Amino acid sequence: MERLRALVHGTVLILIVGWVLYIGQKILVPAVLGAVIVYVIVGLAHALQRLPALGPRLPLQLRYLFSIGVIGLAFFLLAYLVMANKERALALAPQYQQSLLAAIQQLAVFFGVETEPTWATLRQELLAQINLQRLATSLMASVGSILVTFVVVFLYATFLLIERRSFDAKLANLSDDPKRVARIREVIGAINRRIGSYLALKTLISLLLGAVSYAVLRLYGLEFAALWAVLTAFLNFVPYVGSVLGVLLPGLMAVVQFQEPAAVLTLVLGLTAVQFVIGNFLDPMVMGNSLNLSPFAILISLALWSELWGIPGAFLAVPITAIVTIVFSEFPGTRPVAVLLSRSGRV
Repeated sequence: MERLRALVHGTVLILIVGWVLYIGQKILVPAVLGAVIVYVIVGLAHALQRLPALGPRLPLQLRYLFSIGVIGLAFFLLAYLVMANKERALALAPQYQQSLLAAIQQLAVFFGVETEPTWATLRQELLAQINLQRLATSLMASVGSILVTFVVVFLYATFLLIERRSFDAKLANLSDDPKRVARIREVIGAINRRIGSYLALKTLISLLLGAVSYAVLRLYGLEFAALWAVLTAFLNFVPYVGSVLGVLLPGLMAVVQFQEPAAVLTLVLGLTAVQFVIGNFLDPMVMGNSLNLSPFAILISLALWSELWGIPGAFLAVPITAIVTIVFSEFPGTRPVAVLLSRSGRV
């Protein structure tokens, strides 16, 4: 009877927490993203300290300043590329719309469709609601709102960095029991080490992925190569799906730009090779199993947090799941859940 009562209470608590997370996403998402940026800044600063010869000589303030500069530059570059390419994208949209029709006509001929489609038939049958120029305009507007959200996120991150200076004093006053305070410090320290190391290394690998992808895209002369490369670097934070989108989106752009199957295929193969080498060799070699999360647990968490918080949830799924695993491992009632979420079964 006690187990049944505990199960019911736990289920109700999970539903309440899920409901609060869903309705409070406009407030919670920027705050959590701000915390993630703080983790990246602190993690990069610690990574700089481990650089041979130069690292230990760098003052802490300089390492923090460099880390903040790297993060700020990345977001500034994204904003600049969106604004710089907005007019060109809108101007080229009608041309790419015609190129899309030509590609569909080629496919129709290849598969032996009786009559080649025209825009009239396509609008009637399939594309009645599609207008690439309107779609590009709405996409740019969405990106603009995202950039405004980033400003709010950086405000949260700034205040969190300021709060770090008094955090130890607050932690010491949480309880009169020194053992309890020490245990809380240990748990928070484990979260900081794992999440900070993961995000810092993931950021460096994503920057490398973006740079190599940019070289491939420039080699083939793809339009908006810099924008696609930056987008690929950001998508690398989304497990599994991000790698697919990092190839698929530039590939779709190549379809409407080149209209040559050979050029499109070689570009997609080149981007796939970059993702494969970095994702399957460099990434495991540098990061190891720093978070100790099961691949299946990562996939489930990706679906769950994407449903709760949309695109930001996809980016935050892995760090949040790692934090939940560490916290759950500290309590006897939830430790089995932490074991199931882990990769090795040791938490």
